[in-house]
Amino acid sequence: MMRRDDDAIISLVSRTVSPFIMIFALYVIFHGHYSPGGGFQGGTMLAAALILVRLAAGSDLAQLQFPRSWGTPLGSAGVLIYWGTGFVSMLCGGNFLNYAFLPVSGPPPHHRNLGILFIEVGVGLAVMGILTAIYDDLLEGRPHD
Repeated sequence: MMRRDDDAIISLVSRTVSPFIMIFALYVIFHGHYSPGGGFQGGTMLAAALILVRLAAGSDLAQLQFPRSWGTPLGSAGVLIYWGTGFVSMLCGGNFLNYAFLPVSGPPPHHRNLGILFIEVGVGLAVMGILTAIYDDLLEGRPHD
């Protein structure tokens, strides 16, 4: 692996910019059904913010922010949220991802908004977790227990 020099300016800028990238990514995820964007774009920005800190501060220090062991479980949880939203719709008598059949209170447009929000959050978690796990696996070069 290449030698990494500790540069205070790069470390400071990456640690300062990373939270703002994450906040904007959450905005993109939660407003994905109102405007362009959504789970995939927001999840990619979340992963980019995590990878930025890993590149600037080193992998060992970045493990305090987002441990290596969280990538795959969060990716799996995101896929489970996506699948669970569709499966609950099927259990309640509708088709897969038919939001009108979700068991939530409120008028039908409220069902659609919550259903899409669940989907966007699931996709965002899946993309963030898997992209971070891929980066960590490529950096390591071998499977890690």
